[in-house]
Amino acid sequence: MAHGAWYRRALAVAGGASALLPALAMWGFTVDDALISLRYARNLVTGAGYRFDLLGPSTDGVTPLPWAPLVAPLAAGGDLVAALERVKVLGVAAWTVGGAVLGFALAKRAGGERRATLHAAFALAIVALAFPIGAWAASGMETGLATALATCAAASFERPRRAAVLAGLAATLRPELVVWAVVLAGGAAVARRPTREAGSALALDLGAARAVGGAIALAVGPFAACALVRLAVWGRAAPLALLAKPSDAAHGITYAVAATLVVLTPVLVLAPLALARASALAKTLAIAAAVHVVVVIAVGGDWMPYARLMIPIAPSLALVFVDVGRVARTWSTATRGILALAIGLVVGVRAAPAGRHVHEARKDLVARAVPALAGAKVVAALDIGWVGASTGARIVDLAGLTDATIAVLPGGHTSKTVDLGMLLDRDVDTVVLYGEPRIVEQRLLRSALFAEKFERYETIAFGPETNGRRQRYDLYRRRASAP
Repeated sequence: MAHGAWYRRALAVAGGASALLPALAMWGFTVDDALISLRYARNLVTGAGYRFDLLGPSTDGVTPLPWAPLVAPLAAGGDLVAALERVKVLGVAAWTVGGAVLGFALAKRAGGERRATLHAAFALAIVALAFPIGAWAASGMETGLATALATCAAASFERPRRAAVLAGLAATLRPELVVWAVVLAGGAAVARRPTREAGSALALDLGAARAVGGAIALAVGPFAACALVRLAVWGRAAPLALLAKPSDAAHGITYAVAATLVVLTPVLVLAPLALARASALAKTLAIAAAVHVVVVIAVGGDWMPYARLMIPIAPSLALVFVDVGRVARTWSTATRGILALAIGLVVGVRAAPAGRHVHEARKDLVARAVPALAGAKVVAALDIGWVGASTGARIVDLAGLTDATIAVLPGGHTSKTVDLGMLLDRDVDTVVLYGEPRIVEQRLLRSALFAEKFERYETIAFGPETNGRRQRYDLYRRRASAP
């Protein structure tokens, strides 16, 4: 018993370390959308309501509906960059707890067996090597908390109601997780209930059916509540981002394949014959993960880096690896482990360094933009997160993430058919365009009317040099002579 307690504690500590250390290594990662959520949060905490612009309409501009209210206390004070750093701490702390829970659950699955314990330790090493998990925990987005909740849900498999509630809460933060949550909750409830033989098949009794239905209801309930709030407040059940960022299955397939590889743990469980003989937990989590991949394809993937949509389910597959290791051949387990290790090393060396300086570059950009945007009243921009952190002016969102009128326009989130007339009708006096303009920005720059009405008055370079060049934004203002 003492020995069991010792190795469980050791793996729990290792699990926490496998979460914390990569997150600290990727502390400098963030994305522009993190500041969008925080501007909503700041307006909530100051009493202005759920809106992006202080005096603008209420819009559904944050996909995880509970996120802005949750982090609102951290956004008090007005400085969104400082608030972002506090939220980054929250994400890292949540995922560190999730990692420790994962380590403890792996120790329970190993049950003191030497081989299984080695598999558990190796699985934690692979989770640590999958740097996108740590990067998103430190991003200032909701992903770290969603990953912790999903991991704890999988670790609670033997307690179906707890697993269902935790999985359902994870789905409020990442809506595409709802089908994963249903499969996990249903599978946990089925595994928990006694079964009886009916000929050569297994049939659930009425009590089991009620238990499965109850677990599924618990998993779907939080997601459904968010959908109903959206429907009541904004007239649509789906997040506005679905309109603003349309995609297609072709992009979804490419995204899902790449994401499945870079988060590494799916590679560890690519053993269908062994899975067929593995535990109910392993089968359920593997099926849930496969269904989640299909959902990711259906929603068209994501435009953000580092496989964001696959992150929440990735750590839980470490549990599958340990259970599959009990029935798989040694050469199969070794092959999958070596493959995951090799992919992790290659991807980490090539892709991780670029993400480690984004936060500092954004801080520098915001600091330099504050005086440049001081006189602006209405600003049009595509990357509205950092712009919203630099000015209190009203912002016209060229991507439509926070603007329902622009969101429904044809085009993707960087190619909406916004013309200059729309900007003039909204009294835009300042336009912020990226130095390597995207489609909607190119359309504006090619307009003769834009050259007539606006003039460039400042260029802000930021971030490290790459091939002798730095990223930049060009700022345009309404000409004094323009009506």
